[in-house]
Amino acid sequence: MTGFMGIKSASEYIDFFANLNMGENASLLGFLNNEMITLKRNLKLKNLDKEPIKRGIAILEQLAKEINDIGDKAVLEKYRK
Repeated sequence: MTGFMGIKSASEYIDFFANLNMGENASLLGFLNNEMITLKRNLKLKNLDKEPIKRGIAILEQLAKEINDIGDKAVLEKYRK
């Protein structure tokens, strides 16, 4: 399961990705797309609060747009603490 329930910012998603230690071959955009798929599936579940899921999707969409504009590496550097 993803970390969407506790993640409230782009920086937290970047830290979550970095702490997974998936190696240099794992792209941030690929990770974000997988997270988005999972969150969109979770929206269909009746017993979950939808607002944190919707916020997570909005954050992921923002990050994906930034990656398309400036690239994975620049986004990682921008949000890393």
